[in-house]
Amino acid sequence: MRKLRIMVVCGFGLGSSMVLKLTLDGVLKEAGLAAETFCGDEATSRGEKCDAILTSGPLAHLFQNGSQPVIVIDNFLSKDEVRQKALEPLQRLASE
Repeated sequence: MRKLRIMVVCGFGLGSSMVLKLTLDGVLKEAGLAAETFCGDEATSRGEKCDAILTSGPLAHLFQNGSQPVIVIDNFLSKDEVRQKALEPLQRLASE
């Protein structure tokens, strides 16, 4: 399995993206999946190279023309939601 590069995006790249990054990091650790996770803001994140993007519904449209999967998370504190929506696609990407 390869190590993924996953970007977590919110409006300013600080508050809520950091919360989601920490939630994602916990889920990835529990699953034994290696990844570099980092935060981005809506203005600068479109040019970043990454394997996948996690963001909120209102920002997902910013990445519709990209090649990487965009995973929409509603509750940034919910490990269950991140596990349910993100784990399988990320495991698939890591095994490619």
